[in-house]
Amino acid sequence: MQVNYINPSGLQKPRGYTQVVAVAGPNRTIYVGGQDAINEKGETVGKGSLQAQTEQVLSNIEAALAAADAKLENLVKLTIYLVAGQNPAEGFMAFQQRWQNKPNPPVITVLFVSGLGNPELLVEIDAIAVTP
Repeated sequence: MQVNYINPSGLQKPRGYTQVVAVAGPNRTIYVGGQDAINEKGETVGKGSLQAQTEQVLSNIEAALAAADAKLENLVKLTIYLVAGQNPAEGFMAFQQRWQNKPNPPVITVLFVSGLGNPELLVEIDAIAVTP
C-alpha cells in the first residue's frame, strides 16, 4: 500500500494539515480534507450566499481530486457541515448543477453546526473518492 499526501496548486496552502491523501492498493482511496469557500488567494468567496460558497467548495474539491488523478464521478462519500440556519436546498442546488446527470451520486451526510473556523463561512465539505 502506498499513501500520497498532496497539497495541490489551485487551493490555499494549508498549515498543519493536508488537503488530499491518496491511498493506493488494489483500488486507490482518496481522502479530501474539509474544503470551504476559500479560494487560492485565501479569500472568502460568496460571503452570505450558501449557493455561491457551495460552488467554490465544489471547485476546490474538483481541484483536489484532479491533483490525485480523480474526478467528481469517483466520489463515494461527502460529509457536509452547514452552519445552523442555512437552507440545505441551496447547497444541494449547487451540487446538482455541478453533478448534472452523472450516474451513481455519492452518499451524503449533512450535519448542522453552530459555526465553522471562519465566521464568514457557511459550509464545509470533506470527500472520499475511489479510483481503479
